[in-house]
Amino acid sequence: MNKVDMLQLKTNAKITAKQSRSMAKRPNADGPSGTIICGTGMNLVFVAAEVGPWSKTGGLGDVLGGLPPGLAANGHRVMTVSPRYDQYKDVWDTSVCVEIEVGGRTEIVRFFHCYKRGVDRVFVDHPMFLEKVWGKTGSKIYGPNTGTDYKDNQLRFSLLCQAALMAPRVLNLTSSKYFSGPYGEDVIFIANDWHTAPLPCYLKTLYQSRGIYMNAKVAFCIHNIAYQGRFAFSDFPLLGLPDSYKSSFDFIDGYEKPVKGRKINWMKAGILESHRVLTVSPYYAHELVSGVDKGVELDNIIRRTGITGIINGMDTQEWNPSTDKYIDVHYDSTTVMDAKCLLKEALQAAVGLPVDRNIPVIGFIGRLEEQKGSDILTAAIPKFIGMNVQIIILGTGKKRLEQQIKQLEVLYPDKARGVVKFNVSLAHMIIAGADYMLIPSRFEPCGLIQLHAMRYGTIPICASTGGLVDTVKEGFTGFQMGDFNVECAKIDPADVLKIVVAVGRALAVYGTLAFREMIKNCMSQDLSWKGPAKNWELMLLSLGAANSKPGIEGEEIAPLSKENVATP
Repeated sequence: MNKVDMLQLKTNAKITAKQSRSMAKRPNADGPSGTIICGTGMNLVFVAAEVGPWSKTGGLGDVLGGLPPGLAANGHRVMTVSPRYDQYKDVWDTSVCVEIEVGGRTEIVRFFHCYKRGVDRVFVDHPMFLEKVWGKTGSKIYGPNTGTDYKDNQLRFSLLCQAALMAPRVLNLTSSKYFSGPYGEDVIFIANDWHTAPLPCYLKTLYQSRGIYMNAKVAFCIHNIAYQGRFAFSDFPLLGLPDSYKSSFDFIDGYEKPVKGRKINWMKAGILESHRVLTVSPYYAHELVSGVDKGVELDNIIRRTGITGIINGMDTQEWNPSTDKYIDVHYDSTTVMDAKCLLKEALQAAVGLPVDRNIPVIGFIGRLEEQKGSDILTAAIPKFIGMNVQIIILGTGKKRLEQQIKQLEVLYPDKARGVVKFNVSLAHMIIAGADYMLIPSRFEPCGLIQLHAMRYGTIPICASTGGLVDTVKEGFTGFQMGDFNVECAKIDPADVLKIVVAVGRALAVYGTLAFREMIKNCMSQDLSWKGPAKNWELMLLSLGAANSKPGIEGEEIAPLSKENVATP
């Protein structure tokens, strides 16, 4: 046998043995391969503009895809509510329609639904969502192209908030064998980012003022403080809220977009009006209250309310080197060193670089924009590309940065490759085949790329920000570059130097015993949602919503569902 066959044989034998032991324990081997444990826990309703894998532009969609199943596994009844941007194949019409007042007009909303991995996935159907994306090549969730927003985004997401408040009361959901009927009024809403920040305001105005949802609570989670939903102050009437809420939205900044001077700020209102404020990493929570720059002018508001950071997990079913459908060689922590060499050669061949298993390969996957440090990266590459190294960059974003990435190929044809059209298969190949993953973000609330990299035995080289500090330990599971200047208008030469120095440190251990140990350290961690879901449960229980009880120590082992491809 050749090396690929031998490696595959060893890894597959272990997988088969584990499956055999698992089936031996199950009373019915022909039944479902997963178990959602029934408890008497909480009724949880997550509301967001994205929910993976149906709609996703980044970490928000990933969290809404992975955290709810983790909580459902512990016995809680869990729903997600998000827009129906496309005709998702696995989502069905409930035939339930409701009327909602938005922007002075009455709009009719229809609910679609599916039940996957223990979670009720609810989708809000309205032309403001569906017609902007469905069948329109290049259309995006928030705007027609990068950096441009749809002019009716306030109306769209106001509609989402109000529809989400109706869903638990009007939908008679019976897919689960453990729960049936409407969720009722004793629920906890988890609003996510600026798009759903007005939800607590609508809860108090439309419902609690009339004696409805009196025991309901709202937790507000900040995934990225840089996007706050700032609009002209004159737009406040579009929200349909009483004037008494103006002070919660009122905001003054020095920017001229979208208008100069006084504005409304959706995220500010979400922070002030919710019962608890959270974010996706303990270190990111610390950064948000550290000053105006890291808190993006909301630091004083967050200090007033307080904030809790809970680190994210990742979907260990989709991202699993033992079963990944996008890579040719499967492996685990015992076969990783042999596998990585073969996968590196396949990656090099796929992108047109010289095939050489002995040269270190650095990968970068991310949006090409200043917040992600892409501009610092392009400035640093010429300063370290002379080392014995290759770099492969995969990402789309600002045209200027895309052009700079492509220019690297011209300057360094045997060392650099830049791919500016996102490719899921190539992303998996880079994570499996690269030796290092470079993450130079100025802001990184949590990020999943470092978790995916560590899961596959790829060592992160990352900026010291947000969740990167919480998950990557210097010299043990990766390398820290230090924090970067958050001023995006220009590149700080000190930041460029930090990348070069950190890359040099990483390359110095390549091929050594320390390098092998770091790879094993990365792969030995539990990066699943199980731990974070338990932390979320404890936090949500502390809100004291009526009839909220602790869950059970469950295991989210339901098979990976085959949902429709994500809407960009």
